[in-house]
Amino acid sequence: MAKKPTLLILAAGIGSRYGGLKQLDQIGPSGEAIIDYSIYDAIEAGFGKVVFVIRRDLEDAFRQRFDPILQDRIPYKFAYQELDSLPEGYTIPEGRQKPWGTAHAVWCARNLIDEPFAVINADDFYGKDAYTVLAEALGRKSPDHYMVAYYLKNTLSPHGSVSRGVCRQDSAGYLEDVTEYTKIHLAGDKVMYDKADRKEEMDPNYLVSMNFWGFQPTFFGWLDKLLSDFLDVSGHEQKSEFFIPTVVNSMIKSRQERVKVLKSDAQWFGVTYREDKMAVEKSIRAMVEEGYYPHDLWK
Repeated sequence: MAKKPTLLILAAGIGSRYGGLKQLDQIGPSGEAIIDYSIYDAIEAGFGKVVFVIRRDLEDAFRQRFDPILQDRIPYKFAYQELDSLPEGYTIPEGRQKPWGTAHAVWCARNLIDEPFAVINADDFYGKDAYTVLAEALGRKSPDHYMVAYYLKNTLSPHGSVSRGVCRQDSAGYLEDVTEYTKIHLAGDKVMYDKADRKEEMDPNYLVSMNFWGFQPTFFGWLDKLLSDFLDVSGHEQKSEFFIPTVVNSMIKSRQERVKVLKSDAQWFGVTYREDKMAVEKSIRAMVEEGYYPHDLWK
């Protein structure tokens, strides 16, 4: 019998633009955080385990929050993303303060997962249907990896610029590459991004990555190799980061792995900026009133 997939939640971020611990910030009518809805949706979709990637200084806060909620619902474990969580032989460059990025966060959980798994950001709301679609895909007897893609127009913040990975796929729906665009913002009814010397308009219907991935356990082998390569080249820098799309692009170009694109029409939302919180609360409240979620999620 196939193992149920695991939900890997990246929750070690500092949240400098938000100005606080947004991973656990309350946005639901009974004090729920976005992460609560993600776990709830994953359980409903058939996921069998949760792994949180956190900093060690957050462990007490996470245990106080989730021990009473999850202990009778789903197994869960903690992996720790710290600056010194590095392969043997590598050291932290002097003055480095930030973690090493999303792919490094996944690598930190390598000893806790040996089944297909999904990766999400702790502070992003992806929508119930997306978890169901991804759980079904990961349950197939297929070596494929997966990416849940969203339309760019459904992922923007009115309160500031964002970075998004724009996806290109082939005629069979397999990912060909992900290109990172930074400083994407709304300008009236247009979507713009800032280049070095000018602003350019973007197609609002571009498919973009919101860091919602489905991976086979073979992904960890790629992480092992590419993390060492990254550290050899950029490990001495103060702010370099090792991102999941970098690993995915290398996998695809090797022609040894394939990544199937799963499209979502859902309205993604998250709390990149503190000003986003009110809109997220309003969206959650509307879904509760429409019956998508109970008023008290865990009662």
